[in-house]
Amino acid sequence: MDKPVVAIVGRENVGKSTLFNRIVGSREAIVEDKAGITRDRLYRVADWLDREFTLIDTGGIKFTCESGLITSLVREQAALAIEEAAAIIFVLDYQEGVTPDDQDVAELLRKSRKPVLLAINKVDDFANIENIYDFYSLGLGEPVPVSAAHGKNIGDLLDALLPLLPALRAPEGSADAVALALIGRPNVGKSSLVNRLLGQNRVIVSAQPGTTRDAIDTVLKREGKEYVIIDTAGMRKKGRINEPAEYYSFQRALHAIDRADVAILVLDASAGIEEQDQRIAGYAHEAGKGLLLLVNKWDLPEKDDKSMNRFEADLKEAFSFAPYALSLFVSAKSGQRLDKILPLINFIAEQASRRITTAQLNEVLREAYALNPPATVKGRRLKVLYGSQVGVKPPKIVIFLNDPELLHFSYARYLENKLREAFGFPGTPISLIWRKRESLKS
Repeated sequence: MDKPVVAIVGRENVGKSTLFNRIVGSREAIVEDKAGITRDRLYRVADWLDREFTLIDTGGIKFTCESGLITSLVREQAALAIEEAAAIIFVLDYQEGVTPDDQDVAELLRKSRKPVLLAINKVDDFANIENIYDFYSLGLGEPVPVSAAHGKNIGDLLDALLPLLPALRAPEGSADAVALALIGRPNVGKSSLVNRLLGQNRVIVSAQPGTTRDAIDTVLKREGKEYVIIDTAGMRKKGRINEPAEYYSFQRALHAIDRADVAILVLDASAGIEEQDQRIAGYAHEAGKGLLLLVNKWDLPEKDDKSMNRFEADLKEAFSFAPYALSLFVSAKSGQRLDKILPLINFIAEQASRRITTAQLNEVLREAYALNPPATVKGRRLKVLYGSQVGVKPPKIVIFLNDPELLHFSYARYLENKLREAFGFPGTPISLIWRKRESLKS
C-alpha cells in the first residue's frame, strides 16, 4: 500500500527537525555494521491511530536579505517537496510570532492548494496562549499549539492531520496482484526489462542515465496471474545527486520499495557489483521485501564455463546481509532467461506469505536450543520458551525469552539460521521479534 506523504516546512530555527524526530521517534531505522544496511534518508514512516504516512523533513526555507525572495535553488527544492506531499505541516515559532518570512512561506503554500496544518511550536504555557490568535492572519486554518522539544500536544496535532490525508492507495490492479519494484543504479536496463516483459515500449528507454524520473506503475497479466510492475528512477549515491528533481526521484524510488511485495535489484553484468548496489539492496532488506538479484546484460561480458559460478560467489559475498536473496542472469536485449523472472517472483511472493504452524516452529526451537544451549551470563542463562508466527510479508515470528537482555546477537543469528534450515524462506527476509514472558520467574 502506498503511504501518503506529509512534508514539514517552515523557515529556519522554528523546530521542524525536533518535531520530525518527535513524531517518528518510535520508528528508528535498522543500522548494522555491514555494507548496504544503513538507510540514511530524509524521510521516515510514522503512524498515528493505526494510520501510516511518510514524513519528510524539508529543512529550513531561507530568504535572501536583499530582496526577501527565496533563492532559485531553495525555491525549487521547496516547490518539489510541496508537490510531493499530500498534506503539509507548516511549523512556526510561537515566541517570535508571524514574521515576514512566515508570510512568504504561507503564500507559497496557498498557491499549492495542498491541505496545510499550522503547528505553532515552542509554546511553554498551554494555559495562556492568547498570542496564538495572531497566526489566524495567515489564512491557513486553525493553528495547533505544540512543544516539540517537550512532546506536548503532539497527539492533538496528529489528530488534526489525519483528516487531511487521502485514502491509502494500493498499487494498480487487483488485490491479489503481486507488486514488483525494479530498482538499481542508473542505466542498468530497468526500463528495457519492463518493456521486454510487457512486450511493448511502455517505458522510455535511453542510453543516457536517469531517463526515468518517476516510479511508473504498469499492470501485467500473464497465465492467470496479475502483476504491478513499478519501474523506478536510477538511484545514484546521495553525494552525486545534484539537482532537486533527481533527489525527489530518488525518494519516489524508495516509496516504490515500500509499496512492493518483491524488489528486483537490477545489476549490470558488464560493470560488476558496486557499493551503490549494496546500498540499494539494503533499502529493500530493511523494508522487509522479497529480493531478487537480476544480473542484466549477461550477453556482454566474455565468459567461460565458470563465469556464472564466480559471479554467484561475488553476489553472496557482496550481499551477505541478505543471504536469502535469489539471483538470475538475464539479458533484456537478447531475451535470455526472461521467461524465468515471473516464476521466480511468484515463488518469492509465496515464501513471503508463507505461514508455519506453532507446533512446527516450537519443535525447531526446542531442538536448536538442545543442540546448542547459550552460554551463561553472570550466572544466568537465556531460556528460549516458545515462538509463534504473527504476520507475513515478511514472515514475522515472535520468540518469547526469559530475558531478552541475555540474548547475544550471535545466538540470535544461530536461531535464525536454524529456522531457515528447517523452513527455508528463500527470497524473503524473516523478522524475529524477541519478547520477554513477564509472568515467568527466571
